[in-house]
Amino acid sequence: MQISAPDPVTQRYSPEGQSMAILSESLYIANLLLIPLLGFIILAIIFIRNHDSAPVLARSHLEQTVSASIWIGLIFFIAALTVMMLNLVGVEDLTIWMTVIIVFTLFHASMVLLGIIGLSKALSGKCWSYPVVGKSLPEDCHQ
Repeated sequence: MQISAPDPVTQRYSPEGQSMAILSESLYIANLLLIPLLGFIILAIIFIRNHDSAPVLARSHLEQTVSASIWIGLIFFIAALTVMMLNLVGVEDLTIWMTVIIVFTLFHASMVLLGIIGLSKALSGKCWSYPVVGKSLPEDCHQ
């Protein structure tokens, strides 16, 4: 892993691509919490423009966040279709809706927590793979 010039504020050396890794993890969290579709669109644009030329650390975090965002979007879309089908069939049972809300809340909170862990890894200049929804790490990426 290559080291860039020292940061003028902290006078510490940071791994090459750390700022892009931090940006991608921040956009992932913003996509989940603040600006749902817009955060993913910005992340996808950065991924398309910089994936091939990005340093290993940045490329790893870009791949992880885009992969996790796509999987989360797909899971939420399938869940929304299931809820709509239940509504169309006429299922109005309170237990089903409580279960849907609890599962959504737990899943969403877990993905936000994983995003925060990914952001902390990016801030420390390390690679990290999202469990289940993340891609495998490149061989030259340090954990």
